[in-house]
Order: sequence, then C-alpha cells, then structure tokens
Amino acid sequence: MDVDALQRTESTFALSNGHIGMRGTLEEGEPRGLPGTYLNGFYEEHELPYAESGYGYPEAGQTVVNVTDGKIIRLLVEDEPLDMRYGEAVAHERILDFRAGTLTRNTEWCSPTGRRVRVHTERLVSFTQRAVAAIRYEVEPLDDDIQLVVQSDLLANEPIDSDTSDPRVAAALQSPLVAEFAAAKDKHAVLVHRTRVSGLRMAAGMDHQLETPDGLRSNIHTEDDLARLTVAVDVPKGHRLRLTKFLGYGWSAKRSTPALRAQVEAALAGAVQTGWEGLLGEQRRFLDEFWQTADVELDGDPELQQAIRFALFHVLQAGARGESRAIPGKGLTGPGYDGHAFWDTETFVLPVLTYTMPGAARDALRWRHSTLDLARERAKQLGLRGAAFPWRSINGAECSAYWPAGTAAFHVCADIADATSRYVAATGDVAFDREYGTELRLETARLWRSVGHHDRRGGFRIDGVTGPDEYSAVADNNVYTNLMAQRNLWEAADACERHPEVAERFGVDAEEIAAWRRAADSMLVPYDEQLGVHQQAEDFTEHLDWDFDGTPAANYPLLLNYPYFDLYRKQVVKQADLVLAMHLRGDAFTPAEKSRNFAYYEARTVRDSSLSACTQAVLAAEVGHLQLAYDYLAEAALTDLHDVHNNVRNGLHMASLAGAWQAVVAGFGGLRDHGGELSFAPRLPAALTRLAFRMCFRGSRFSVRISGDQAHYRLLDGEPLELMHYDEQVTVDGEGVTMPVPAIDAGDPPTQPTGRAPSRRPAPSGK
Repeated sequence: MDVDALQRTESTFALSNGHIGMRGTLEEGEPRGLPGTYLNGFYEEHELPYAESGYGYPEAGQTVVNVTDGKIIRLLVEDEPLDMRYGEAVAHERILDFRAGTLTRNTEWCSPTGRRVRVHTERLVSFTQRAVAAIRYEVEPLDDDIQLVVQSDLLANEPIDSDTSDPRVAAALQSPLVAEFAAAKDKHAVLVHRTRVSGLRMAAGMDHQLETPDGLRSNIHTEDDLARLTVAVDVPKGHRLRLTKFLGYGWSAKRSTPALRAQVEAALAGAVQTGWEGLLGEQRRFLDEFWQTADVELDGDPELQQAIRFALFHVLQAGARGESRAIPGKGLTGPGYDGHAFWDTETFVLPVLTYTMPGAARDALRWRHSTLDLARERAKQLGLRGAAFPWRSINGAECSAYWPAGTAAFHVCADIADATSRYVAATGDVAFDREYGTELRLETARLWRSVGHHDRRGGFRIDGVTGPDEYSAVADNNVYTNLMAQRNLWEAADACERHPEVAERFGVDAEEIAAWRRAADSMLVPYDEQLGVHQQAEDFTEHLDWDFDGTPAANYPLLLNYPYFDLYRKQVVKQADLVLAMHLRGDAFTPAEKSRNFAYYEARTVRDSSLSACTQAVLAAEVGHLQLAYDYLAEAALTDLHDVHNNVRNGLHMASLAGAWQAVVAGFGGLRDHGGELSFAPRLPAALTRLAFRMCFRGSRFSVRISGDQAHYRLLDGEPLELMHYDEQVTVDGEGVTMPVPAIDAGDPPTQPTGRAPSRRPAPSGK
C-alpha cells in the first residue's frame, strides 16, 4: 500500500459507464488523494478570468462537480477505525478486472492493538443499469471473535483541496451543492441537492442488504449533506459480515425534487431486484460482447498487451452510456480540464467506438447535434454563418478563456463533420444521416464558406485560425484545417444531395452546394517547393527554428516556461499537426511527400501534449520507421500507467488511451477509411511476433491477424466484406483470406529535437 501513489491509482482504478464515474478511492474515504464521484454533464458555473476583456469572449466557465459520494463504507474494529496509515497492512491488493467490469480489493489489516481482519470488497458501475452502482463489502475476523461497526454513507460537499490557480474556480468547487431534500427509512436513504449557480439538480440514493451473525443492531439518519447507515454486530471467528450497498444517481436541469427522488428510488428498486449476482452477470455479458468485437492481441510485449486492454476498457467506460452527454477529455476519472469535452472526442475517441461499439459513437454525435443551437449562436456572435462549435465545453457553450487556442481553433467543426461521415460510412445508418448527420455537416460547411474566402487567384483561403498545434496560433491556411474543411465541404454537398428534403428544410439550394464544391476544389494547401515539404501553415517553414540545443530538459513543457509570443513565431510544434493531416487526409499526399513531411516535422515536434505520440506512431509505421512507431505506441499506451505527463492525479487521458488503439490498428494494422472504403497496409515491428485485432463494419464483424510477412482477414459474423489490402481488393468471408505483406525500405530514421526522442522500447527478453 503506497499512500503517496493514491492520487494516481484512484484515476487508474476509476469505474464509469459514461453516465456515473467513481474514482478508485478506498472505501474508508481516507487516506485519499482526490475524492471524486461525477455525473456526466453535471457542472457548476463561474466567471471566466480576463485581465482585459474583449468582444466575443465567453463569459461563463463550467467545472465538473464532485457529487454525493456513495463509495464510503467505514469500518471500526473494536472501536479502532480501519485506516491504512495506522496499524499494519499485512497484505493488500486491488484488481481492475477488464472482463468482469469490477474493482476488487483484498486487505489483511492488523490494528494498532493487534486485532486482525480480512476485508474483501468489490464494486461496479453498471453498464446495463445506467443509474446504478453497487459495492459488496465483506469483513472476516482472523484471530478472535470481534465486534465490528460499519458506517455506510452518502456524503455531499466533501472538502477538496483544489490545485487550480483560479480563485473563481476554487470558489465554485467549495461546497457547490445546496441541500433540498433528505429522507431515510430502514436501510434506505435519498439526498437531493442542486448547484448554486447553474441550477442543476441531482439525487443520490442508497439501499443495503446485510448478511451477518445474530445480534445485529442498525440505525440510519440523515442531515443536509449526509445519510448514514450504522451497523454493529459481534462476528465470531470463522464467520463474516457481508454488506451489499446499492447506489442510484440521477440529475436534471428541469425535473423537480420529487421527480428526481422517484427516479433514483426506481433505479434502486431495479438494482435490488436484480441483486448483486445479477448485476455481476449483466456486467460480464456486456463486456463479453464488447471484447468479442474490440479485443487486440499483441504477442511479444506483455506490458503493452495489458496497456492496450487497459486503454480499451477505459475508452469503453467513458462512452458506453454517455448517451445524451459529451465524452470529456478525462472521461469521468477525475476533474482535469474542468470536466470539459474537446475535439479529442471526435478525432481520437470516436474512431475507436465507431469500429467497436458504434452505438456509443452515434450517441456522442447526437450530443453534438443537441448543441447545434448554441453553436449557431456562437457563429452569429462571431459574425459568421453556420455553426461554430466550442473548443471546450460541458453543455455546448464555449468555455475557453484564451481565444487563440480556443475560438480560433475552428478545426473542431471539421473534426465533428469527419466523425459524422466516418460513422455513417462505417454503419450505413441512413436514419442518423438523415436526422442528424446531414444537418451537422451542412452547418459546418456554412461556417467554412463564411470563415474562408477566394483570393485574387481563385484559391480558397482560411486565414487567422489555429490548427491542432497550439504553439502556432492564428495562422493562415493551416494545412490540417484546410484539408479537413475541404472534406467537410465535399461531404456536406454529398449529404444534401442524398437527402434533398433535409437540404430544403434548412434552405440549402443547388447554388450553395455548388459554392461548397468550388471552395473545396480550390482549397489552398501551402507547399515549400525549395524544401520539398508541406508547410504546416502558410510561411511556417520561413520562421526561425527553435533553439532546441539551448533548451534545458527542465523547461518542458515549453508553454510553462516561455511566452506564447516566442512560441508562435518559431518552428516548434507542440503536437502532431501536419502529421495528423497525413493520417486523417492521407488521400491528399503522395507516399514520397509523407516520408519527407514526417522527417521534417519529426525534427520540430516536442510532444508537450499527450495527443501527439499516437499520431506520430501511425505515420512512423506508414513510412516504414517501425521501431520508432513501436516506441511512440508505448508512450501513448503507457502515458497514464507511467504518468508520463505527471498529471494522472486529475484523471486519465482518454484521447491518448484511444490513440493507443489507433497506433496499433491504424499504425501497424494500416487501417485507413478514406471515402468510406476500408483499407489496410499492415506491417509489424521486430519486437512483435503477432498482432490480431477485431472490429465491425456495416454490421459485419471481422478479424485481422498479422504475423511475419502475412496478413489474414476473416469474417466472424455478418455479410462478406470488400476491403483493400494495400492496392488489392479482397473479399473477406468466413473462410478468410491470407495476403502477403510487402517489405519497405524506409531509409535512415528521422531525428527528434534534442532530448525529445521517445524512450527506446527494448525488445522483450528472448527476442
């Protein structure tokens, strides 16, 4: 038991279903790093800080709230509280089980006066009953008969030490919940609270089942911020106390206190009816179905194998039951980024869900659609047409106080359109395309026609925007933005022609569609003829190179040690930008251009963002630098498990976790999906002897297995599929098809900025 590591392990061991999130705190509540129970979309508002305000600046920030904590179960052993800081933990382990969907704890504890007990706990957040969580808590005396007292709590407004430097945010998090209702009877209790400013209302309820020897005494009481069941019982040696705690959560911006209370009590009734064993069974069946579609197998690196499954499990937890809510950048594992959702969701997380759990991808896109009115209002405020989606938000309103890296990063709109088109192509979901997808794409297409313009030579320019690289803000003709906007315009035109009734409803006529196509066809893509590389943005390659040799290792990340003014005017890249364009719009580059571009930007990218390594892995694999791709895959997959960026205490990095899947499947598997056509160009690094993964496409499930110089594609269920293997079309059916993997001569490996090369991933022993 490492008390100092709790801040990290609480994020690692977090459980969630996309609606409820619970950090992996110990049941006793203390010691703890950072307590956290979250409801997706439940937030408090606060003023945004501006030293000097300006027109169009967002006025209100939003911060995720730590809601009523139902995880707390305190234990007193002959009046001594079980506290891992006192006495002795003779044995202690916790297990996050990706197949069972549970967090298990086994502790053997000796109290300061020598009384020994064994505590076994298991908790889950249900994938099948969205509003429900449950805990099984067992205590067994190891030496003598012992009197045990258990206190099971619902606790609101837990004191939290906020590490934010903004006093407005800290104030918003200090006792954010106002009590409205509390009731308890028998072993059942409900608390209802609302936030002070945002006015959101939430309810939490608990119910219990007890299995104990005779002589049980219990009582329950409530206060404004507390409901507590206390159980006292004498437990003989050889017997145990077993408590099962069922939790129900719900929130609403509209429903009344009685309605929310009824909702939570109904959820609890359903959970009790299902029972603990029933909830476990439902959880395992749900996960069995997921792994049958999503599993990835890596032979040759056991640590990476576990890390990839860890990544997939947490991506699933972030999106499975989010339904009408966003997928935050930290999921529901911690308060990092204030609980906001970013473009990360559409660009990194949704591709994983689209090919493994497409219903969750659909729901995330429906959330974006539900915020279209706010996006239209934001565009209008900025003097633009269409919809300007926020850089960061919880409810759909812009919350970024720094406009160069926020408002100016319009590429989020194209990222949403791209995720929409990918989902439609991968599923053939005509109803979604008609009811949601077409509107998302036409409103973002209108934005691009409004943001950009045709210059004197007829080219279509998009000036004054920020691409994925936040060290190059407010630039002209960012290649990533322009190419993603180009696809957005083409896809919007196609969608409106597929669904003319939708186009008519939103006033899109043939002239507007033609204007979209003209803009897309004449999109400017800056290229430096002298260097033979694409410019990340216009004139980027003319900027002074950053002095990497003169930058101490302690000065990374650069944004914390140098002024943005200096970063913006130098050739230094925070995260993959042009390289990301070559992944998502690889159809716009030749193989030779990709190789030259990758080498050029590899020498200027410092990876001060967790979003970078996965994309660099994908392109390194494509151009043939397989060891480098393997190194970047490890960095992406182990970002949280190794706390690479020293901020896991605030939650896991969902985009980096999803990016680990992309590094495997799009990198070494070579998956691309340009124009709705799946293609694969697989190849393995020397350290891996075999790679296998599964995915679904248009209702069919299939597997890809790569070993040595061969790739095998096999249909698992559904209709046969037509895929591309390199430049050859193959039909994948139940018999499967085996194809050769061609060799590649990548030439000399590229170099990285001084001190910024990824850690070399050693080959496992025996290789």
